[in-house]
Amino acid sequence: MKWLKMKPVFKQLRNILNKRILIIDGAMGTMIQRYGLSEEQFRTDRFKDHPHDLKGDNDLLSITQPEIIKNIHREYFEAGSDIVETNTFSATFVAQADYKLEHIVYELNYQSAKIAKEAAAEFSAKTPDKPRFVAGALGPTNKSLSLSRM
Repeated sequence: MKWLKMKPVFKQLRNILNKRILIIDGAMGTMIQRYGLSEEQFRTDRFKDHPHDLKGDNDLLSITQPEIIKNIHREYFEAGSDIVETNTFSATFVAQADYKLEHIVYELNYQSAKIAKEAAAEFSAKTPDKPRFVAGALGPTNKSLSLSRM
């Protein structure tokens, strides 16, 4: 794990972990469900003419409802989390194909990381002795992959 020693953030994490346990956030999807968002709230003006239903594409909210996502990160930090995960559980080409949004996968990942990083920086500035971190999240796909030998 020599590469871990080269990155300053890994050194910082290692030093903190030598002193205490770090807490990671919880389920993003459950937190989003509390908002009871409609199809229109998932779409906003940007996707109003998109030919496919978008309700349930929680990763899309990093683009269409970024304040909701940032508020969820804030709630986790306020509750004591040291690390929040990006809102990218399904921000892959395979998963976004269900919504016909493969073309925005990079933007989904970028915006999700940006929002989480902003929330982490906000809380780190409030308490510099307790820095906050962001971890990328990647969930399973809804497709099965298999290899067979012939």
